[in-house]
Amino acid sequence: MRIVRIVAALSAIAFSSGVLVAGLLSQSGAVRAEPAKKKAAAKKKPAAAQAGREVYAAMPLAERLAIQFDLAWSGDYNGLITGEFDDRSIAAVKSFQKSNTFKDTGVLNPQERALLSAASKAGQARVGWKMVDDPVSQTRVGLPTKQAPNASKGVSGSRWSSAQGQVQIETFRVSGPGSTLAAVFEQQKRNPSNRKLEVNLLRPDFFILSGLQGLKKFYVRAQARNGEVRGLTVLYDQATEGVMDPIVVVMSSAFAPFPGSGIALNGPPTRRMVEYGTGIVVTTAGHIVTDRQLTAGCNIIQVSGHGDASRIADDPASGLAVLRVFGAGNLAPAALVHEGAKGIELTLVGIADPQSQDGGRDTVATAARIYGDAIEPAPPLGLSGAAALDSQGRVFGMVTLKTPVVAGAGAAIPLPAASAVPIDTIRKFLDARYITPATGRSGVDAIKASLVRVICVRK
Repeated sequence: MRIVRIVAALSAIAFSSGVLVAGLLSQSGAVRAEPAKKKAAAKKKPAAAQAGREVYAAMPLAERLAIQFDLAWSGDYNGLITGEFDDRSIAAVKSFQKSNTFKDTGVLNPQERALLSAASKAGQARVGWKMVDDPVSQTRVGLPTKQAPNASKGVSGSRWSSAQGQVQIETFRVSGPGSTLAAVFEQQKRNPSNRKLEVNLLRPDFFILSGLQGLKKFYVRAQARNGEVRGLTVLYDQATEGVMDPIVVVMSSAFAPFPGSGIALNGPPTRRMVEYGTGIVVTTAGHIVTDRQLTAGCNIIQVSGHGDASRIADDPASGLAVLRVFGAGNLAPAALVHEGAKGIELTLVGIADPQSQDGGRDTVATAARIYGDAIEPAPPLGLSGAAALDSQGRVFGMVTLKTPVVAGAGAAIPLPAASAVPIDTIRKFLDARYITPATGRSGVDAIKASLVRVICVRK
């Protein structure tokens, strides 16, 4: 018994000092087993993380976006909502699982997904979440209407606030000479002077600033396009951060400073009563190819200078629609029959929106690049249905806005980028409908003669 007590005492001393007494414990095999267990656990963690990423990679983009939205509302995710499911997003899933006493696998089972969705809807209802159009700054903003119910006019946009100013939300719009993104970024960093920055992020087309402004927290997000900067500022008391921090995460991603940007939670962006785009004439008989999305929900479709048009066919898969105007003369079809266009350098040629050219109908040409099927930067308003030419002036394809994807009940996420429908897809689409495209000259000047303005009138 005395020997046993001595061994036990030595063991206790060894463990309390962090020293393993191999001679006393080797008979149990603990010394050899412990490193083996650690190695096995280390191998399992990367494998599990990789498996989680693969699960999300196989999900539709809409579902990944919806999960990130819901995680933001539950307070577990504080990153940009892009649908990219990296380690940060998986960690947010684990955080939600832990807080609800589930096993933290990083992958949601059906029961957990339903609970997360319910928590998100409850969070939105608590703050009165609503997407609104701001006519002053011409932006679309997600608002917690219960936190900021009072609306008024701001300096260059609109303003919403609580009764005592604990929460203040304001849009802004800056244009004119010198209104570059970098200049506005520097101005926002220094004005007001009591701002202390914690986040200071400038990218080619947007910036984000956040930190403390006096005793309040602030967040600024702005984006530039076509020589104009539009942004959103959120200012709130630190005492409200438990409520406002998760809301600001969603507001940032939901903010749509320009048409086709941002992510809307309560349905797609409001379509205008009258919307303008571009069409490509493909036959002298009056056939015109354009963007299917542009013609969706139209009560009347007109081709400027040629009268009413009928949509005779469309294809949801490719995003193409073909219109026809009857009795139109002087139509110059585009050259769609040629060897395959190549390269990533494009020239987008279309008829810009009349609001961006003081009611005019000028044809514009803008440089862009194609990555996969995505066009960057996004084309100006009105170039939906425009022609994309390669570096040799041949028709590479047709510009089409990406269709909004649905993420959960009642939520639509419009993707800001545009894409190009390849020329081969256009020819197959026409061939299946017994429409023979024309041959002709290449080049920007030639394609300009083959473009028409398409006008969609909705009720």
